[in-house]
Amino acid sequence: MLKIMKNLMFSLVCLALIQPLWAQKEQVVDSKISRVTVFLNQAQVNREIKTRVEAGKTDLVISGLTANLDQRSVQVSGKGSIVILGINHRQNFISEFNMPTNLKKLKDSLTVYQNWINVEQNQKDILNKEEQMLTSNQVIGGKNTNLTVAELKGMSEFYRSRLTDISMAKMKADDNMRKYKERMSVLQKQFNELNDLYKRNTSEIVVSVSANAASNVELDMNYLVNNAGWTPVYDLRAINTNSPMQLNYKANVYQNTGEEWNNVRLKLSTGNPTLGGVKPELYTWFIDFEQVVAYYNERQLKLAPMTARLVQPEMAADALEEVSSTAQFVNPLQTTLNTEFEISLPYNVSSSRKPTLVDIRKFDMDASYVYAVTPKLDPDAFLLAKITGWEAYDLLPGEASVFFEGTYVGKSYIDPANIQDTLRVSLGRDKRIVVKRERVKDFTSRATIGSSQRESYAYEISIRNNKTESLKLIVEDQIPVSKNKDIEVTTIDLAGAKHDKDKGLLSWQFNLKPNESQKLIYKYEVKYPKDKRVGGL
Repeated sequence: MLKIMKNLMFSLVCLALIQPLWAQKEQVVDSKISRVTVFLNQAQVNREIKTRVEAGKTDLVISGLTANLDQRSVQVSGKGSIVILGINHRQNFISEFNMPTNLKKLKDSLTVYQNWINVEQNQKDILNKEEQMLTSNQVIGGKNTNLTVAELKGMSEFYRSRLTDISMAKMKADDNMRKYKERMSVLQKQFNELNDLYKRNTSEIVVSVSANAASNVELDMNYLVNNAGWTPVYDLRAINTNSPMQLNYKANVYQNTGEEWNNVRLKLSTGNPTLGGVKPELYTWFIDFEQVVAYYNERQLKLAPMTARLVQPEMAADALEEVSSTAQFVNPLQTTLNTEFEISLPYNVSSSRKPTLVDIRKFDMDASYVYAVTPKLDPDAFLLAKITGWEAYDLLPGEASVFFEGTYVGKSYIDPANIQDTLRVSLGRDKRIVVKRERVKDFTSRATIGSSQRESYAYEISIRNNKTESLKLIVEDQIPVSKNKDIEVTTIDLAGAKHDKDKGLLSWQFNLKPNESQKLIYKYEVKYPKDKRVGGL
């Protein structure tokens, strides 16, 4: 028995000695978001980790990460005398993100207002009890016949004065509580909106490392996150009709990940990782009687995940003293497949439903200015800017705010897919160009010739330039286009207009000097069977 006890003690001692050699330790480490590449509907987040590990195997736990990260996209590299054994991702349904400062302030304010309401309510309860006590003792004078008139009068004045004070104090308490509750309602709505982004579960990345000796470690980790992206927006500005058009290229950057991107280096990319990068393949398409079946290999339906490696941008050697816009600090990069805009200044993008506006680039584009009018639809002339060379700026579809002579004109939309070699932007109406369109009754007639009905039409368009400067003007109108061979449309006189026969569009272009007028008269005829009626004339 003694021998067995000695052997057991020896085994326990050996186990205690060798346990540190094989035991895997978990070490929670801090991380900081340093760089973010924002794609059109995703973002790649780079975190920096600096820590120290002891000899042996250690699990480094990077916690407090968004639950929206794509675990397939996690990449870790770094410096230090360690070997990375593996990377694991896990959800954490217990801990939450550290509550940001603005959310803490809102929560503290709600607590303070609730305490004030409790104080007022307690004070009101005390006043109610005092009022009940005074009311229940008002009959004391009727039971005690020994009270004098002066004593009864003094008692009555006391009751009246005290009950009045109690009533006024209760009204003040009610008014204070109403104000506190109104303020709490506003704060609560704001708190709920922000808190929705932080009450969801978090996730963790566990990096297993091995070290032969204690060592300092610097890791760079990146991963893709959903609920983030950017959309292009533009400002189009023209000082006058003699200057080029200035295009301000901007981005609305949004992210609802729950992570705060504070003081990070931003890079905006026109790439879209969710589309994948694998070319689809065609496979044999078999057909048979009574059915047509298309067979596709399963590989055709699978898209390989796309991960991107970020390159650490270099800081500018000399900081500028004055900054008018972040667009001065954007370096456009042309990659093989996409365009990237690297912003060399640190940026803050909060996790919020409201996007953060970022200036990307500013440039001047060649523009010519012309007035255009369509009097059939609107008698006003519109100033148009015809912009060329826009293809060189890698524009994406987006909304544009238009400004002319320092005044906001309205909204437009830039869609490079539908623009030809010239981008046309409307800069607003000019009432100093007077346009009038009328039907010329002397040339308008209807006659029946044999089995046919003939209708003749004539319109006069008059234009006057009341401006003090010459201008170039485009006038647009139309004649009908037949969809039936039995309906014939014949042009009689188009006053020199360019005629698009397929669409029936007429256009004139000419110059008008100051106080000069111009008249255009065009005529056409419609012929159709007399026993039919033509709609739309």
